[in-house]
Amino acid sequence: MSLFSQWWPWSEQAETKTGFILALGGGGGRGLAHIGVLEVLEEHSLVPDAIIGTSIGALFGAMYAVNPSANQMKKRTLDYLRSEPFKRVNLPVIQEADRQDESWLARFVALAKQTVLYTRAATDLAILDDDALFEVADLFTDSRDFCDARIPMYVTAVEFPGGECRIFSCDENVPMDRAIAASMAIPGVFAPVEIEGHQYVDGGLASEIPAREARMLANDEQLVVAVNVGARPAKDQLPANVYGMLDWSSQIKSLYLRRYEKQYADLVVEPLVGHTQWHDFSRPDEEIAKGREAMRNVLPRLAERLRHNG
Repeated sequence: MSLFSQWWPWSEQAETKTGFILALGGGGGRGLAHIGVLEVLEEHSLVPDAIIGTSIGALFGAMYAVNPSANQMKKRTLDYLRSEPFKRVNLPVIQEADRQDESWLARFVALAKQTVLYTRAATDLAILDDDALFEVADLFTDSRDFCDARIPMYVTAVEFPGGECRIFSCDENVPMDRAIAASMAIPGVFAPVEIEGHQYVDGGLASEIPAREARMLANDEQLVVAVNVGARPAKDQLPANVYGMLDWSSQIKSLYLRRYEKQYADLVVEPLVGHTQWHDFSRPDEEIAKGREAMRNVLPRLAERLRHNG
């Protein structure tokens, strides 16, 4: 019997349950939609029994697990996105290099910045240091550890270079900010993060939506509610060059991986953020609103599947 056969497929089951585990997927700027999802859950007094997150889902999941207040979460996130520390992350450099602009001056500036990126890419494992990841993880979680969280929190990361997926939690003596930084360390962009003598990178490599891992954690009375904020290729936009083709290929692989992962969830929340670039945090209110709308659409089905003791 397969290790996971006892749990497959959840989508065909319709039993009611008493609680749920929330699985928050990775997606960079698209993950701002997680805030909207949590806002709607909180407005209806629906508190997850546990949260498991990958990449940006690990960051926002841990932030909420430590202080379950969606309003505070939103305020602190918006404040951070306007702050100098966020500007120092240097994501605009990546955005500039990623942009196709008709202005010759903008193209010249972008080319110059790309040259810097390519030089580092040829001599190092990453184009950005991981200091910013530690800073934001520590800031968003108030320097708390897993065992301090008011909602049990789990974080996924992938061991480098072996590729094993690991789940960090209160059961292990690992600082939560370090686990979150590892889960957000996009290969090639941020340097791998060392934990207990091993290097770890973005958990999304193995599990963009940690629904399978949530299913492994869930008991018989818990649903798995997954939030998918993955990228989707634009149907009417052809790649412009080899780099575009490689990016398109990566998106297609991710798309099919997420389809597989979603089968482990009882309910899937899918905000319409698929065409937002991972490094684009410029429209947070818009992305949060998309999360709210998607959660509201799923709310009736979640209410039907939950029953309350007493």
